[in-house]
Amino acid sequence: MAKDTKLTLTISCPDRVGLVSSVSQFLADNQISITEANHHTDLETEWFFMRHEILLDSSLLSAEQLKQKFSVIAQQFEMTWNISPASVKNRVILLASKESHCLTDILHRWHENELDCEIVAVVANHKEMEKFANWYQLPFHHVDFKQDKAEAFEKLEQVIDSYHVDTIVLARFMQIFPDSLCRKYQHQVINIHHSFLPSFVGAKPYHQAYQRGVKLIGATCHYVTADLDAGPIIEQETHRISHSDTVEDMVLKGKECEKQALARGLKYHLEHRVMVQGNKTVVFAN
Repeated sequence: MAKDTKLTLTISCPDRVGLVSSVSQFLADNQISITEANHHTDLETEWFFMRHEILLDSSLLSAEQLKQKFSVIAQQFEMTWNISPASVKNRVILLASKESHCLTDILHRWHENELDCEIVAVVANHKEMEKFANWYQLPFHHVDFKQDKAEAFEKLEQVIDSYHVDTIVLARFMQIFPDSLCRKYQHQVINIHHSFLPSFVGAKPYHQAYQRGVKLIGATCHYVTADLDAGPIIEQETHRISHSDTVEDMVLKGKECEKQALARGLKYHLEHRVMVQGNKTVVFAN
């Protein structure tokens, strides 16, 4: 009896006539079924994006053999591409500070199998976060940022690398990643910023929003870059407020936005639904 292997195929390349038909014909020739198909062409840059969920009959072809065969068509169309087996789980490490709402929300969703990944550890610069890691039976590491930040980030880098992680989640970590780590972990570090970017970057965005008298507050899940709070945006969430809301009201309502945006953004990332184009993203949300 044939055993199907679920894979995700992602492609980005210059747009050309015949591209989709060539990929589809290749899959058909190798008895591969498409269970979900997504395409997008950026008309301004003439750049093409594709994400397919596919089923491979492993009795006919292994995933590695498929990659070798597909590399021929990939070279023909100058593709940046990846084929990811669903059975290989993304290794995720969570970084937090004193605010626990995003951390605990991600841990709970993971515990309830809403996030298809392997959370390997929790790191925080406040020791009281250890109790949450303990509850989920995860390793905890405390990194003190009150003294030498360069030494603290060096220690953090050592911890991250020791777990061989695929994704780093800043669940309200509240520390600015140095340029060197932004480059090293490009498009691997996901942050939640507590404003509807590009408005109100930096510290105390709810206070900034209150002073500006906005009627909408929000949160933004984005990839971390060397430019503060300016990386490619993955997901956003908003909440309407009124003139009667205090800063404290806005913080409370904003926390719900933060949890929703981070959870959805991380889910899209884990499912290979996010494709970066310069400082923007194409997100094939389901």
